[in-house]
Amino acid sequence: MKSITVIIPVYNEVESLKELHKELTAVLSGNDNYELLFIDDGSSDGSINTLNELSNSDYHTKVIQFYRNYGKAAALAEGFKVSSGDYVVTMDADLQDDPAEIPNLVAKLEEGYDLVSGWKKTRHDPWTKRWPSKFANIITRLMTGVKIHDMNCGLKIYKQSVVKSLDIYGGRHRYIPALAGQKKFKVSEIIVNHRARKFGVTKYGGSRLFHGFFDLLTILFLNRYTQQPLHLFGMIGIIFSTVGFGVEVYVLYLKYGLMEPFQKHIALLVFGVMMIVIGIQFISMGLLGELMARSQQSKEDRVKRIIGNSVG
Repeated sequence: MKSITVIIPVYNEVESLKELHKELTAVLSGNDNYELLFIDDGSSDGSINTLNELSNSDYHTKVIQFYRNYGKAAALAEGFKVSSGDYVVTMDADLQDDPAEIPNLVAKLEEGYDLVSGWKKTRHDPWTKRWPSKFANIITRLMTGVKIHDMNCGLKIYKQSVVKSLDIYGGRHRYIPALAGQKKFKVSEIIVNHRARKFGVTKYGGSRLFHGFFDLLTILFLNRYTQQPLHLFGMIGIIFSTVGFGVEVYVLYLKYGLMEPFQKHIALLVFGVMMIVIGIQFISMGLLGELMARSQQSKEDRVKRIIGNSVG
């Protein structure tokens, strides 16, 4: 039986922790090879005290405490780094994710997938969260090509090879299926039970959609141009330089073809020079990016697995 690590980021969820721990223990009791990894992200409501109690009473439970609130991405990244299970489950601590779905996620993963995401098809949240989320998911599917209905569902399961290959920071945790898809991992989803919030209030504000859009652009840019930045900056630089060169040729035509004085078109002359200079700057940025990309390529983990016996 495969070992399982369940990662639960916690930020001011003291009221739900004992109930969540009880549900997780009941679901996973058939497999003694599991660990519950709670990441306290700088809670100020006494969550760490409850987590310490749970850890002291259950050897399956581990707690990582941050100095302050670093955000969900940092909590997940730390959990991924220290996780030891063959399968890794992530879920929220607010009791809206149902632990009873874990066996269903495992079953789907074992059909041959590397990552399975939950889909909260029936979602018990206010419309101010549901509709912006639906819109964001549609845009993300169109832009990434990963056919997932609920990209940011907290309830997911991964193979260990996936979590060790992901670089999560900022708002990138919202697009983990897209990140995995870019690395050619097999991604799927199942419909999961979503429960109404029992305690506390949501931690997400209206700015999440705005920030999420820029996070998505960052992911798309890094995926396409990280290895060859000159392809982007060089193209932009050539466009600017070509426009500037064309403007200068036009000014020369006005001067020597129509015999008009330079002073009459000084603004146009300066504009052309400026466009050429900007174009050269973009090309230079692309060349510098190529040098940086070359130094980073040796650090990237490219190997998914090695098949066959070693020599000797």
